[in-house]
Amino acid sequence: MKYVSEFRNASLVKKLARKLHEITPGGRVNIMEVCGTHTQAYAAFGLSALVPANLKLISGPGCPVCVSTQGYIDASIALARLPQVEIITFGDMLRVPGTRSSLEKEKAGLARVRVVYSPLDSVRLARLNPGKKFVFLAVGFETTAPTIALSLLLAKKEKLKNLFFLTSLKLIPPVMQALLRDKELDLQGFLCPGHVSCIIGTRPYEFIPRDYSIGCCVTGFQPLDILEGLYFLMLQINRKSPKVDNQYVRLVGRDGNPRAKRLIFKVFKSCNASWRGLGRIPLSGLKLREEYSAFDAQHEFGIQEKESTVKEKNGCKCALVLRGLLSPPECRLFAKGCTPLKPLGPCMVSSEGSCNAYYRYR
Repeated sequence: MKYVSEFRNASLVKKLARKLHEITPGGRVNIMEVCGTHTQAYAAFGLSALVPANLKLISGPGCPVCVSTQGYIDASIALARLPQVEIITFGDMLRVPGTRSSLEKEKAGLARVRVVYSPLDSVRLARLNPGKKFVFLAVGFETTAPTIALSLLLAKKEKLKNLFFLTSLKLIPPVMQALLRDKELDLQGFLCPGHVSCIIGTRPYEFIPRDYSIGCCVTGFQPLDILEGLYFLMLQINRKSPKVDNQYVRLVGRDGNPRAKRLIFKVFKSCNASWRGLGRIPLSGLKLREEYSAFDAQHEFGIQEKESTVKEKNGCKCALVLRGLLSPPECRLFAKGCTPLKPLGPCMVSSEGSCNAYYRYR
């Protein structure tokens, strides 16, 4: 397939890996990625065996399902228990444990929970079933936000009165800034997320080298993409010239997708948001603008997302994994009490979670 097979060329991968060994400086070099697809790709392609032993690629909070708070999961479960409501969600949300239950358990108990592949499906369902009330669980980063915004605009255009949104949309640049301020982390660079960057461009990352003297690079998801991104970062470190590199030029520009960004901010506005493991981060989330409050599930059903004070159950260390302070195998539950068949935390549930990636591929 064009633009896939070219970036999996084995001889080029080996050649680039050798060059990466030649230029990687001594001592531990910590590079963080904040994209669940990078997490999966790095593990699935076995790239850790090709990079220098002292070069560590750390998985950060790049899985939108994983960073959704326990309070959000509990609010989703509370809505699922309402007799007049049908929950519409992406599949990864089903098994994420709340305080006492999960959407999967509620569905087994005859709650109406439907899995879809696109937010636009929620509009179709509401249109075809005017006597039912639907709540779409709007989870994701800048990547999914445009389609969710479009779905809401279509619902408004069609004057649908039975579709609502429970939002947990997050923004990536603010959480990267929070990570740079984390004194327990020692980062020398970032691999910036390719999907998110297709929407927002490279411009929003320019504060990283300017304010923190750390380099970053937007990369794609094939082996050559990731290795070349790491190569660019090693060059920055050696030259002591941090900047925003763009390896993913075939899809990402400096200004991203202006139309998609306009769509997002027509429906949503920035707000403070809570992240599992990282706490409350200023202006790191999206909430509905006042003119779209009629579609707000919390407002319609009077169910609020509570700030959770409950610790992760049974010693689960997802919070530390999401901060990049712990690798999945360092959790005593990993592959023992916690597996994809019986997950104790969201990082093992989601296909984009780092625990899931480690379990499947390492």
